[in-house]
Amino acid sequence: MSAPTRTTGTLDLTVVVPAYNEEQRLGPTLAAITGHLRENEGRWGDWEVVVVDDGSTDGTRDIVTGLADPRVQLVTSPRNRGKGNALRLGVAASRGARVLVTDADLAAPIEELDVLDEALTEGHAAAAIGSRSVPGATIEHHQHRVRELLGRAGNLLIRRVAVPGIRDTQCGFKLFDGDRARTAFAASRLNGWGIDVEVLQHFRRADWPVAEIPVRWAHQSGSKVRPLDYARVLAELTALKARAVRPADLLAVTLFLLMAVALYAGRWLDPAGRYLPDSLQDQNQWEWFFAVTADNISHFRNPLFTDFQGFPDGVNLMANTVMLGLSVPFAPITLLAGPAISLALVMTLGLAATATAWYWLIVKRVVRQRGAAFAGAALATFAPPMVSHANAHPNFVILFMMPLIIDRALRLCEGERVRRNGVILGLMAAYQIFLGEEPLLLAAMGMVLFALAYAAVRRDAAKAAWRPLLRGLLIGGAVCLPIVAFPLYWQFAGPQSYKSVLHGDNAGNSPLALLSFAERSLVAGNADRANALSLNPTEQNAFYGWPLVLLAFAIVVRMWERTAVKALAFTAVAAAFLSLGPEFRVPLTDTVLPGPWALLAKKPLFESVIEGRVAMICAPALGMLLAIALERLAATRNLTSQYFGTLAVLLAVLPIVPAPLKTVERTPVPAFIADGTWKSYVGKGESLVPVPLPDPGNAEALHWQTAAGLDFKLPGGYFNGPYGDERVGIYGAAPRFTSNMLRDVRYTGVAPTIGVNWRTQAKKDFAYWKAGVLVLAPQGNDGVLRETLEQLTGEKGKWTGGVWVWDLHDRS
Repeated sequence: MSAPTRTTGTLDLTVVVPAYNEEQRLGPTLAAITGHLRENEGRWGDWEVVVVDDGSTDGTRDIVTGLADPRVQLVTSPRNRGKGNALRLGVAASRGARVLVTDADLAAPIEELDVLDEALTEGHAAAAIGSRSVPGATIEHHQHRVRELLGRAGNLLIRRVAVPGIRDTQCGFKLFDGDRARTAFAASRLNGWGIDVEVLQHFRRADWPVAEIPVRWAHQSGSKVRPLDYARVLAELTALKARAVRPADLLAVTLFLLMAVALYAGRWLDPAGRYLPDSLQDQNQWEWFFAVTADNISHFRNPLFTDFQGFPDGVNLMANTVMLGLSVPFAPITLLAGPAISLALVMTLGLAATATAWYWLIVKRVVRQRGAAFAGAALATFAPPMVSHANAHPNFVILFMMPLIIDRALRLCEGERVRRNGVILGLMAAYQIFLGEEPLLLAAMGMVLFALAYAAVRRDAAKAAWRPLLRGLLIGGAVCLPIVAFPLYWQFAGPQSYKSVLHGDNAGNSPLALLSFAERSLVAGNADRANALSLNPTEQNAFYGWPLVLLAFAIVVRMWERTAVKALAFTAVAAAFLSLGPEFRVPLTDTVLPGPWALLAKKPLFESVIEGRVAMICAPALGMLLAIALERLAATRNLTSQYFGTLAVLLAVLPIVPAPLKTVERTPVPAFIADGTWKSYVGKGESLVPVPLPDPGNAEALHWQTAAGLDFKLPGGYFNGPYGDERVGIYGAAPRFTSNMLRDVRYTGVAPTIGVNWRTQAKKDFAYWKAGVLVLAPQGNDGVLRETLEQLTGEKGKWTGGVWVWDLHDRS
C-alpha cells in the first residue's frame, strides 16, 4: 500500500493526549509537554497539542480551557467510549506532519520524543513506538510484581497472536508519520485500548516500516488498564478479524461444504449402513484404521502398532496410512459414534477444508477476484483424480495443509521473518507427515517444478530468495526431525516394517487418460473407457478431459507474458509427463518410449509411489491458471471477449463436474458376530479365522471386527506388511499354504484333493494363527469352501448365527 497523499499536515507536530477523568494528572502532563516544545521551538517548529476529553465527569475539560493556550486544543466526546474512540477523534483533528500519541500519565517522559523523532528521520520509518521491552529501555518505577507479571503475559499473547515481531504494543508513547497515522486511525474500529494493536496491524499490512525504540518509563499510579484487560483486547481483535471476513469468503466456504456433502450424499443418507462400492475394500480398511487408533488411545496402547489384524505378527500402523493427524483427534467421535460416522465426517469436512485452503492461497497469492479464486479452488479440490480418490483415500483428498505449506515457503522466499516461518514450516511438515507422506512428497515435487520454472524466468528473484529459503528449510528440518524421528524409525525399522510396496512394473497413466473423462464425471463420464485406462476406480489419476486441456493451452498462450503462468504451465506439463511412468506407449501405435519416471522409480521414497498419482499435481496448477484467466476476463470491458471467454470456460469445466459417489446398502454383519455368539468359541489369546482369510480383495471381516468393538483378533487382513527375508512390502499378511488354498477355492470354485499333507499343513497354520474358530459366511463358492473345510478338519460345520462355524478346540 502506498503512502497517502498529504492534505492536512499544515503544522510540524501534533501531540494527541486522550483523557478520561484525568483532573489530577493532566495539568502536570500538559505543562511538561508544552514546556518541552517551547524550549525546543527550533527543532519542533509549529506544533499543537490536542487533548481529547472522552466524556469525563470531573474537571478534565476545565484543565484544558483554563490554560487559554491557542496551541492546546480541546476535542470532546459526549460520553465515555474508550481510549480507541478518543485517539481516533484526536488524530482526525490533528494537523501535524508528525503525530505523537501519549497517555495522560506521561509514563514515558516527553523528552523521549527526541529518540522517536531520530528513528523516523534517520531510519526512514513510518512509525516509531516507545518500548519497555527492547534492549536499552529503562524502567525507573515498576508496577506491583503480580500486576507486572500478568501484564507481561497478556502482552506476550497479543504480540504473538496479533502483531508478531513487536515486543511492546501497549506502551502509550508512539510517534507516527502524520498522514499515515490519519489513514490508519480512520480505518480503525476498536473503541478500547486495543486500538494500539489494530493500528500497528494496519501499518504491518500496508508495509509501512515500524521501529521499536527503547525509552525511559515509570509506572504512574491511577492507571486505568488492568492486567486481565489483555484478554479483552485479544477478544476484540479476534472479533474485529471475524467481521473483516468478506461475505464472498463466507459464501465460498459454505459452497465448498455443500459440494463436499453433495459428493458424499449417498453415504450421508445412512452413514453406518451405506458403502462406497468404488472404494473396493478401502472403506472397510479406513474405518478399521480409525477404530484401532481410537481403541489404542482409549486403552493407552502404542498407536503405532496393533495385532488385531495380521495376527499374531501384527501391523505396523506408522508404515500404513492411518492418518494419525486426524484419527487421533477424532478418536472421541469414533468411540462415541463409530468409525463409519467418524470417517464420513473426516472425508466431508476435510474436502471442504482443502477447498477453503486453496481458495485462501489463491486469493492471497494469485488473484484478488473472489469468484475467480472460488473457481480455481473448486477445480484444485474437485478435479476428477481427486473425486476418484475421494472414494477410498482420504489421505489424497484431505490436503488442507498443502496450501499452508506453500504459503509459508513463499514467505521464506520473500525473506520474511525467516526464523519464525522456518519453525512454523517445520511444524506444518511434521503434522502433514501424520496425515500422509506420499501426498507431501508429491506436493514437494510440484513445488520444486514450479520453483525451477520460476527461477529460470526470474533469475533475479531466485538469487534474492535462495538464501532465506535455504536457511528457513534448514530451520524447518531442525524443528520437524525431532518430532517425527521416532515414528519414522518405527515405520522403517520397527516391527512389521518393510522396504517398499510392490504395485506392478508400470502404474503410470496412458497419455489418453490425460485427455479422457473419468467415470464419475456428471456429463461426460464413461465407466468402461475410464476403467480401461486406469488401475481401478480409485486410481483414475488423470482424466482432466481434452476440453480443459485445450482451455489451459489457450490460457497459457494468451497470458504467456506472466511469469506465474509460465511456471504453472511447466509444472502441469512436467507432472503430466512424469505420471506416464518409466515407459509409455504412444497412443494408436505399438511404439513404447522411455518415460522420465524411470530416473526416479528405484530411488528411496519414490520406489513406493504409484507414479500415475503424480498427475494429481496438475489439479492445483490448472486451478490457478483458471483463476488467473477468469480474473482477466472479469476485468475486460469487451463484451464479446467476456461472452466467448465465459463460454469456453463453461464448455471446458462442465464435462468434468463430478457426480455424487455411488453408494450401495452395506452387507449386514452376521448375527454370529453382531450378537456376540462368537465369544463362546474364541478364548483369550486366540483368533477368529474368517474363510477365506481377509485380504485386499475381500476385507469384510474388518467390518465384523469394528462392529464387535475390536474384541477379537484376525489373521490375514488388508494392510501393508513385509514378505520374505528381504521384507518386500505387500498388500495383506504374509501368505501361508492354507490361506492361499482357501483363497484359490473361493475365486475358482475348484478344491484340491485333500490328503494327509494338506490336513497336516492346515493344522500347523491353525496353530500359528492360534485359531479358536473357523467362520464361513454365505458367499460365492461357499459350498465348495464348506466341503474343503470339512475335509481339512474332519468335522461337519455348524450353522449358527447366519454362518458356518468349526470349533477348533479339543481337537487332536
